[in-house]
Amino acid sequence: MSLAVRTALSASLVAVLLVAGGVATAAQAAVTPVPVGQPLARFANLKPGVHRYLRYKQTGDTIRVADVWTREVRFEDLDGQRRMHIVQHWDGAGATPSDRQLDSWFEVGTFRPLTHVRRSQKDGVTKVEGFVFQPDKIVGLKDLADNAAKDFEVASPQPSFNFETDMEFIQALPLAAGYEASIVFTHPGGGPPAAYVFKVAGSETLDLPGGGKVDCWLVTADYNRPEMPVTRFWFAKGSQVMIKQISPLPDGSGVIGKTLLY
Repeated sequence: MSLAVRTALSASLVAVLLVAGGVATAAQAAVTPVPVGQPLARFANLKPGVHRYLRYKQTGDTIRVADVWTREVRFEDLDGQRRMHIVQHWDGAGATPSDRQLDSWFEVGTFRPLTHVRRSQKDGVTKVEGFVFQPDKIVGLKDLADNAAKDFEVASPQPSFNFETDMEFIQALPLAAGYEASIVFTHPGGGPPAAYVFKVAGSETLDLPGGGKVDCWLVTADYNRPEMPVTRFWFAKGSQVMIKQISPLPDGSGVIGKTLLY
């Protein structure tokens, strides 16, 4: 092989490596951090109103209904400022009374969480837990009556979003082909916050009862468990309201599903 040929091949190899490195760097840079406190691109998608989801467990062809999950978005004044208020409750199958309610407040435009109150009931005993989101920690809500979590405190090395309202949060992101977002979430009352990546894996059209169709973004997340099958979400492309979610059970026996009723 001549010196000229070897030189040309070496140059080509370097070019390929540089291109590959550039592609890898671009792919890594494609994950967009979503910091707390900055305006969200499609916050205007969040409208006052109620969405109700049917939750179920499916094993093979067998489907067992768990409950109906109601999520309501409100915009109200709190301490003289306009805030977003999301309230949730669950109604068990067979007209069983709801045993869990969530009440959460947020900064308008940014979705920065302010407070979160959880009320649950078990064996006739009501439990109240309230939390305040601060820039460097999540703490118990001191002035909430009967707050079982008044002494709670967990460090937040960076500000965190409220995981209990992830469906509405993703609705406010600029979903598009190839979009990936890194979001720091925490469950109030749980462990420290962590970053989770949500990816737009593609598009899919869902069939609706009565023959209608809805064009959706298919979003996936592994919740930092790459060994597990991913959770899949379908968000309508127009409103970005979540239409359906499928989450695999850890033991592989089936899935937990949520589907929009109305």
